[in-house]
Amino acid sequence: MATESTDGPEGYEAATDLESLQEEGRAVTTVGGHSVALFHHEGEVYGVDNRCPHMGFPLSKGTVEDGLLTCHWHHARFELSCGDTFDIWADDVRTFPTAVRDGTVYVDPDPETDVAPEVHWRNRLVDGMAENLSLVLAKSAIHLDGLGEGFATPLETAVDFGTKYRADGWGRGLTTLGAMANLYDQVDHDEKRRAMFVGVREVADNCAGEPPRFDQYALDNEDLGKDRLKSWFRETCEVRDSDGAERCLRAATATLPPEDLVEILVAAATDHLYMNGSHTIDFVNKAFETLDHVGWERAPDVLASTVDTITDGSRAEETSAWRQPVDVAELCFDADDDIPELSAAGDGKAWDRPDGFVDRLLGDDPHDIDEALRDAIREGATTEQLAHAVAVAALRRVAQFATSNEFGDWNTVHHTVSFANAVERLAGRTDADDLYRAC
Repeated sequence: MATESTDGPEGYEAATDLESLQEEGRAVTTVGGHSVALFHHEGEVYGVDNRCPHMGFPLSKGTVEDGLLTCHWHHARFELSCGDTFDIWADDVRTFPTAVRDGTVYVDPDPETDVAPEVHWRNRLVDGMAENLSLVLAKSAIHLDGLGEGFATPLETAVDFGTKYRADGWGRGLTTLGAMANLYDQVDHDEKRRAMFVGVREVADNCAGEPPRFDQYALDNEDLGKDRLKSWFRETCEVRDSDGAERCLRAATATLPPEDLVEILVAAATDHLYMNGSHTIDFVNKAFETLDHVGWERAPDVLASTVDTITDGSRAEETSAWRQPVDVAELCFDADDDIPELSAAGDGKAWDRPDGFVDRLLGDDPHDIDEALRDAIREGATTEQLAHAVAVAALRRVAQFATSNEFGDWNTVHHTVSFANAVERLAGRTDADDLYRAC
């Protein structure tokens, strides 16, 4: 807003004469390298950045009425004096102080701002996630990258948002975010920005319209050991008690090292077969991978967000596909009962994957596959070795799968790869026998 002055305002630049601005109502000038739209409205002079902060349309072509400037492209509205927007998707517009002296309008070309650029774009990132606004998220990712915060800030913000604002906890959004974080160091600069945008966008979309998540408290007893907490966690998951399970898990994260937390979660996630069509074990693995990036101080909230995918997950042994024409579920449960004996038999032995082992896993006789896996454990295969072999088989199955199959068939194949990859990755974090039954 203009102020009358009899002296030249220090640092201000002459922009236009007042009389012509009064006649036209608006003018465009350049000061300090900025394109500024000037408006004469209700007896005052106002200056704003001529680019609409939404998509760059010239605001000088907009409408001013009752102290509001409206952009004519997408109808974003701005309070003319301070630049505040009425429309969260548009962002506030930058304002430039003006002064009038002897019929000349002057503009401050470099006004001070109350908020540092990095703070502004952190806030806009949160706005974009809260409102699920892809354009705002994209601009935030780009600007934060330019300010040197292109990885940590989007990742940490999205993790905090995704674990708080989705009642069902960890889902496809946080899983995609974790995958993008894994890719970040493997791609060029432009793709790094795209990776972070894709990650935060998927978290925002997965949380959109969902109720928030309310955390449980950890159990107070800090003397509980791994075995007791593991037993309680599995029992509460078995009866689908998500509240009790979360209290146990939060107690575990407060006292146990990461490898014990992996063991506890893998055990519960494999107590039933192929839970949620592979998503449960995949989500658990991505949660641990994400913690590698954001730090283990976030473990209580991140790991607690995976509880519902275990307690509420579908269980494959309850479906006919795993029971007919061959009772594959029973084969798996029988093998689980025998794993302690098989593991003891292989103790101290060194296993080299036999020629044709992967081909055997890709055979069509479930009993032969079961026996191959049993033999491997009996001959000393570690959980990591066996998980790797299963992952190779799952990946080769994709390569050999006919393109004539329907999408649902392809889903079955790619879910198998997701499951096998997660098991192999988790086997690199713990050598617990629970990984054998996952295989």
